[in-house]
Amino acid sequence: MAPFCQTGNGACGNGQRLRILSVEVVEVTDLRKDGYDVVVVGGGAAGLSGALALARSRRTVLVVDAGSPRNVPAAGVHNLLAREGIPPVELLERGRAEVRGYGGQVMPGEVGAVTREKDGFAVALTDGRAVHARRLLVAAGAVDELPDIPGLRARWGRDVLHCPYCHGWEVRDQAVGVLATGPMSVHQALLFRQLSADVTYFAHTLPPGDEQTEELTARGVGIVHGEVASVEIDGDRLVGVRLRDGTVVGREALVVASRIVVRAGFLAGLGLRPAEHPAGIGQYIPADATGRTEVPGVWAAGNVTDPAAQVGAAAAAGTMAGAQINADLIAEETRQAVAARRDPFSAESESRLCEQAMGDRRHGI
Repeated sequence: MAPFCQTGNGACGNGQRLRILSVEVVEVTDLRKDGYDVVVVGGGAAGLSGALALARSRRTVLVVDAGSPRNVPAAGVHNLLAREGIPPVELLERGRAEVRGYGGQVMPGEVGAVTREKDGFAVALTDGRAVHARRLLVAAGAVDELPDIPGLRARWGRDVLHCPYCHGWEVRDQAVGVLATGPMSVHQALLFRQLSADVTYFAHTLPPGDEQTEELTARGVGIVHGEVASVEIDGDRLVGVRLRDGTVVGREALVVASRIVVRAGFLAGLGLRPAEHPAGIGQYIPADATGRTEVPGVWAAGNVTDPAAQVGAAAAAGTMAGAQINADLIAEETRQAVAARRDPFSAESESRLCEQAMGDRRHGI
């Protein structure tokens, strides 16, 4: 089985203390009246990378960022070459500055709905504003639904973890527990066994089958049967897992596979709805290798379509989607230019001449 990791659209890491993060806020008031080549929904690694590729291609780009990154508790980004350990907030601040440096716009806000209109999409924000987009890049990310066990949410991203590649080094050689919550839990236990000799699998409500039991036992992973009731906290650290019968098993970290729920409700007006992921770990928006969805003109990148993507992979997917969107726009513009050349008195021809003569002064700008 291939390694599987669920990480946030920005980054993931193991923060030892939940920090209050300062977020850069830049108010954008000068929205283009004639719309944008591309509106990017989501300002994480995928969205900003896509916007950067588009802005460098001289496309008009607007990034709308709700400011709720999945990785808020993370202390640092890992497995990102030349940026190992960078705080995720700093990474995103740098990304926003880079997009703006090429003329792209990044604004705080939330997209409430997207509908089809002539030559593109109407993108309605929840504050009442609306913009036109010729193309749409969805990079709004996802949220993690955790089992309803007291203590898990408060420790999420600290010593309640999910990804061995994001958090594993930080808990190496510690007493690690793995809570059985879904089809990837045994796989998680085997991955964390590479990082610690003291791994315990809590069967909870999903006891392993015979083959899985043999695999865990062969690797020296202990198995504890019985429903988990809560996690035990002493001061500001996890110290154990309490079973329903009152037994407490000492642990320093607990691995939990969350259920992924994508932020995609605003796409319902386009008929684009989340599907259940084939791996059984939650939702995703299906897209091809370039990010193209089943709805013409809409691309997706990052955790909204690939829950396994770490920050580097999410950024790469955003760049790929941005390049593909630019190519798609070029193809459309070329078709229009050919049609105008063949019929110099067509509406397309007049529009092109107006653009050449007036530039950004056209349409009342």
